[in-house]
Amino acid sequence: MSSNPVAETVASLMPRAKAELTELVAFKSVADFDQFPKSESDAAAGWVADALRAEGFEDVALLDTPDGTQSVYGYLPGPADAKTILLYAHYDVQPPLDEAAWTTPPFELTERDGRWYGRGAADCKGGVIMHLLALRALKANGGVPVHVKVIAEGSEEQGTGGLERYAEEHPELLEADTIVIGDAGNFRVGLPTVTSTLRGMTLVRVQIDTLEGNLHSGQFGGAAPDALGALIRVLDSLRAEDGSTTVDGLTGSSAWEGLQYDDEQFRKDAKVLDGVGLIGSGTVADRIWARPAVTVLGIDCPPVVGATPSVQAGARALVSLRVPPGVDAVEATKLLQAHLEAHTPWGARVRTEQIGQGQAFRADTTSPAYAAMAEAMAVAYPGQEMQYAGQGGSIPLCNTLAALYPRAEILLIGLSEPEAQIHAVNESVSPEELERLSVAEALFLRNFAAS
Repeated sequence: MSSNPVAETVASLMPRAKAELTELVAFKSVADFDQFPKSESDAAAGWVADALRAEGFEDVALLDTPDGTQSVYGYLPGPADAKTILLYAHYDVQPPLDEAAWTTPPFELTERDGRWYGRGAADCKGGVIMHLLALRALKANGGVPVHVKVIAEGSEEQGTGGLERYAEEHPELLEADTIVIGDAGNFRVGLPTVTSTLRGMTLVRVQIDTLEGNLHSGQFGGAAPDALGALIRVLDSLRAEDGSTTVDGLTGSSAWEGLQYDDEQFRKDAKVLDGVGLIGSGTVADRIWARPAVTVLGIDCPPVVGATPSVQAGARALVSLRVPPGVDAVEATKLLQAHLEAHTPWGARVRTEQIGQGQAFRADTTSPAYAAMAEAMAVAYPGQEMQYAGQGGSIPLCNTLAALYPRAEILLIGLSEPEAQIHAVNESVSPEELERLSVAEALFLRNFAAS
């Protein structure tokens, strides 16, 4: 990093940042309380609240949101006539999946090959630490020149909308001139990137029933309708031969204009096995940023180990559908449910239930905030120009904030570059990215205050 005083301060704070991220990662804050104790999430929320208080934040509060989780809020006053900036991150994390597949324990931050490994290290507990680093650097170099609000969500990964509904019920709480969402990421390590679009999403659970109970496959198989077989047929109908998403009534031909994603680089980033082809048509950027994408997240059926020779009476699946900007997530949900019901074979009974939903987002990249961020990133990443990329993931809160505060500028940055493997085993964060992005955020706050 250069001799910039802010950069020097952030560099000196990195050992503390690692210690704090170690503490935060240790909380098993998965907001699915059927799998993980609520006490773990509550403890993580308490940690964030204590950290804000230690930095001089006022009105620090644990907000009980309608989905049964807590979001952490704090306010740091700046100069009298200063602008107000909202900094967002979330402290909840995805489940670790198969803990045995992790090289090191998922809830123990571990340094290996120059990266820090642990669930939430990048997505998005690292984002909480990024905000703290940026503010500490400014405080050590002349002070924070803006009013700062921080909101750390407790259920972003579940898509249950608790913070969105809370914000709608308390519209004054998160009002700001500019909002920095610290839950995105660079296109790759060392390439400063703001995310200009997010796909929306919907989660639908489908249940198929055919029999009053399981039957012996030798005695009844061949005539008795198999619920698991019916479910497989339904799920297969969601893809064309080339793997493209095919939901009846949902178009999928949009093109991405902007930063492109090389096929071979994508194969490497996604760790696609040799000989296995990519799915869909168009460029990779088209497929992951500009078009719908369906994923079967899980199926309830007998496991292979212990399976009996039975015709299954019932089976269910959880289906995710990502939709690009310009597609209404509510309408997409209706289309997905109608498709699942229409493609259920043999007159089987089918029930669909929408359990999570969020709208797509498109930022105004021509705003002054983006110019201020570009200038800041040029300092934090010498010799690199800020890039604009899409992101296939969803952050439903963005649209809620855009609707509540139409004059606010929203920027998306963060630590989730491809090597981070968020949502997968062995998630990690690059400490260099944490350092550089903290510098960029600090300089952005200073630049935007002066704009």
